[in-house]
Amino acid sequence: MDKNFYITTPIYYPSAKPHMGHAYSSIIADFFARFKKIDGFNVHFLTGTDEHGLKIQRAAEVKNVDTLKFCDEISETFRKLSKTLNLSNTDFIRTTEERHKKTVQYLWNMLEKNDEIYLSKYSGWYSVSDEAFYNEDEIETIDGKKIAINSKSEVEWVDEESYFFRLSKWEKPLLDFYEKNPDFISPKSRKNEIISFVKSGLKDLSVSRKSFSWGIKVPNNKDHIIYVWLDALTNYISALNYPNKENDLFKTFWPASIHLIGKDILRFHAVYWPAFLLAAKIELPKKVYGHGWILSGDEKMSKSKGNILDPLEIIEQYGLDPLRYYLIKEVSFGNDGNISQDRLEDCINSDLANNFGNLCQRVTAFAMNNCQGLIPKDIDFEKEDLVILDDFKLNIENIRVKIDEQDVNYYINFIVNSLFVANKYFNDQEPWKKKDNPKRMNTIVYTTFEIIRKISFMLYPIIPDSALKALKIFEINENNINFSSIINNNFLEQGKKFNKIGILFKKIEK
Repeated sequence: MDKNFYITTPIYYPSAKPHMGHAYSSIIADFFARFKKIDGFNVHFLTGTDEHGLKIQRAAEVKNVDTLKFCDEISETFRKLSKTLNLSNTDFIRTTEERHKKTVQYLWNMLEKNDEIYLSKYSGWYSVSDEAFYNEDEIETIDGKKIAINSKSEVEWVDEESYFFRLSKWEKPLLDFYEKNPDFISPKSRKNEIISFVKSGLKDLSVSRKSFSWGIKVPNNKDHIIYVWLDALTNYISALNYPNKENDLFKTFWPASIHLIGKDILRFHAVYWPAFLLAAKIELPKKVYGHGWILSGDEKMSKSKGNILDPLEIIEQYGLDPLRYYLIKEVSFGNDGNISQDRLEDCINSDLANNFGNLCQRVTAFAMNNCQGLIPKDIDFEKEDLVILDDFKLNIENIRVKIDEQDVNYYINFIVNSLFVANKYFNDQEPWKKKDNPKRMNTIVYTTFEIIRKISFMLYPIIPDSALKALKIFEINENNINFSSIINNNFLEQGKKFNKIGILFKKIEK
């Protein structure tokens, strides 16, 4: 079994400060990366910033600052966001780095050598905001302006000399690849969209511009700048030191296990990117997953709409882990999700403060008073104890399958149900009434401690800091978290001193 796992976020376009959509993509990617790590995988987790193109150049001009200086400042806000979100990313790439530039120009030369690129003239509609070209049937006129139907971004007519990539040549190979690799595009609804788009006919793609200067120059023709998406998508291999195929990073981690992106950039990742790779004779990634948008009302958040929610403000008010938990639980992965302050507060109160935090406090307080501050050692599991403990053992392989299918909803629902069952078990067993039967009382406490440990292990990829605080009860640190161990009903060392825990999550007063 391949125990290497390479996951990527989209590299973010730093024309403005980060918003909740960026945070969501990063948190979800971090969830998968952390899960795979505690399940014994060698994980490489990449994020970064895409810093070229006309939109960046114009944004810098508006602020009257040097373009690279502008990129440095904005990119740093995304790097800081990674730290604020407590991401476990292995690397952070910038497309203005020399390592990236070398890979992009190498890839261009490969495509040109393989006769996949030719010089011609481009005439058509271009969106600066989307950094995308649109066909006539993909735009509409609203209030006298030409607008891209899907993104609602304004387009402008472009008429200039351009290099073209022979995208049309790869129509059938792409369709064949989708058929042979049915899990390449997820979720299924998005796969159908992409197949329909490719079947409608692919036109050769303009892959250079002359009308601006901010970007990577075409080798042997400095008048042209490489199209930002050919440039940006290459980050997934430039971060692995390609074209040096013999280096450890590329040999170990390519092809990528999953490109995690927003649905609005799926076409670039599921059509253009695989076509570039096929043309360059580079193996394709295993999966592209286009998740939904974080909505404000009924609209996608964007700077142009002025409806951006600042994740830093939410974190300052409620804390990081509540935001991570809320986004992962309440936004059905793959679908669009609305952010609501009321639902966030309800989530904190019910799931985190009551069901998890209160359980940890109740059990440790009882055990401190009745088990001499030690993990009980005189125990004898009965049927009702083993039923709840073995539920993890019975579901471990299914959980792994669901994670590989990106079924985040199954995972979080399993945790929520386990917390409900754990609280019910402790209440129903009434250990406070078993003081005249120390063995039974000890077994109930030990069983509940084990459930807390198992759930904390499963919560670690979602709320790492809070899970580790809970695990301090047992002096378990990050290096001791092993997903496989949730099948072990006797993991905790009997007779060992444990620690009392304070308030994990402050209840929100309404």
